[in-house]
Parts: sequence; C-alpha cells; structure tokens
Amino acid sequence: MSSNRLLDLELNMSSKTAGSSFNLLYFASASSFTGKDSDEFEAPVSLSKLFDLVEAKYPGIKSKILDSCLVTINLEYVDVPKSGTGEEDVTIKAGDEVAIIPPVSSG
Repeated sequence: MSSNRLLDLELNMSSKTAGSSFNLLYFASASSFTGKDSDEFEAPVSLSKLFDLVEAKYPGIKSKILDSCLVTINLEYVDVPKSGTGEEDVTIKAGDEVAIIPPVSSG
C-alpha cells in the first residue's frame, strides 16, 4: 500500500473518532430499557441537559431509571445537577465517554 493511501486512511480514521459527538454507555436496567448498550450524541452538551436528551429519545426513562442512577464521564463519577439548585454544571465534550449506571440490587 502506498504511503499516500496510508495517510488518507489515518486521516479518515482520526476524523471519525475526533468528531463532534460523545458516546453514552447504558448498563443494567438502562440497557434493558433502551435495548442498546450505547448511543452517540452531539457534543458539547451540559450534563444537566443530558437526561432531557435521553428522555426525548426514550420516553419514560427519566422517571424509571435516570432519576436514581449514577453517571461517569471518562470513568470519573460526577454529580448530576438538579435544576434550580445553582449547582455547578459539567460540559460533556466531543470524544468523552459517559456512562449511565443504575442502582443494582442483589438478594
């Protein structure tokens, strides 16, 4: 393969991974509710708006799952600001990996 072709492939791959979106991972009941393990959303978006985006795509998920879940961004747990509390908000950027982790119980 010529060096020009390799360069074209590398540029094409980097433009796909460096786009303007982030990956949202679903675990446990969130995965069951959506029927998926992950979704891709456009970035940037504030963490406080994330649940509204997910609710718009999967009506009912907010009250059944999201209101009691934990969230990570790039493997770091973050607090989801409640509306009207004045808590500091986090911006999800392109390339971030966000995870929705519902409570898990065992018996």
